[in-house]
Amino acid sequence: MTEQTWSQPITKVEPNKVAVRGYRIDELMGRVPFAHVVYLVLKGELPTPSQGRVMDAILVSSVDHGATPPSVLAARTVASGGAPLTTGIAAGVMTINKHHGGAVEGCMRVLKEAVARKHASGEDALTVARELVAEYRAQKKRIPGYGHRIHKNDPRTARLFAICEEEGVAGEYIEMGQAIRQAMKESLGKDLPMNVDGAIAAVLCELDFPPEMGNGIFAIARTVGLTAHVFDEITNQRPMRRISPTAQEYSGPEERELPDRR
Repeated sequence: MTEQTWSQPITKVEPNKVAVRGYRIDELMGRVPFAHVVYLVLKGELPTPSQGRVMDAILVSSVDHGATPPSVLAARTVASGGAPLTTGIAAGVMTINKHHGGAVEGCMRVLKEAVARKHASGEDALTVARELVAEYRAQKKRIPGYGHRIHKNDPRTARLFAICEEEGVAGEYIEMGQAIRQAMKESLGKDLPMNVDGAIAAVLCELDFPPEMGNGIFAIARTVGLTAHVFDEITNQRPMRRISPTAQEYSGPEERELPDRR
């Protein structure tokens, strides 16, 4: 290896062969679900069936949240100006930051710190959570991943935690997340349940992902919704229009039962 040569451990490309983390992509195709391949690419190993199901649930939980989030408004606005599909999608992804999607990374850092304190002190989760909440309140800082502008009890959070329980993935990070919720309720006098960003943060910690990947995983999921919104903007809306974040309505299918896919 020369001074100009550098290495990366992700993908190897040779004539007539592409392998990611040591597995040939053509052999993964049709055999390994996309969510499992996402886990493989990011973590370096294929997930267990339980980890794979949880990873799939994480990605589905964040696939879209309507036409009002900053990422969708930005993507539609850029597309309305005449930009192609991928440019609109890129504009949407660029808004995923501290206040939109960024709660995943932020909450992961809080939970990692809290669980580390629990191990160091020998205190129980609720005691550590009360200390942490008191510190954040004294510094006038908000703990990310709690509360939602629309949902009082985010159904995605409950479902994600239920799947983790079913698959034996729920552990001390989910426990700490719930303890922080209880500590905030005691301190603030009101209940701020974990939103889906906070739930994803806790579960990613259980799967041993680093916080620095949190926003990226959110972006992987949300890109699907952004693609649909930008395509709708290009094909069904008039160009260069005023896009209101509130004066919009849903016109898709009525709520329907999921068919039996066994």
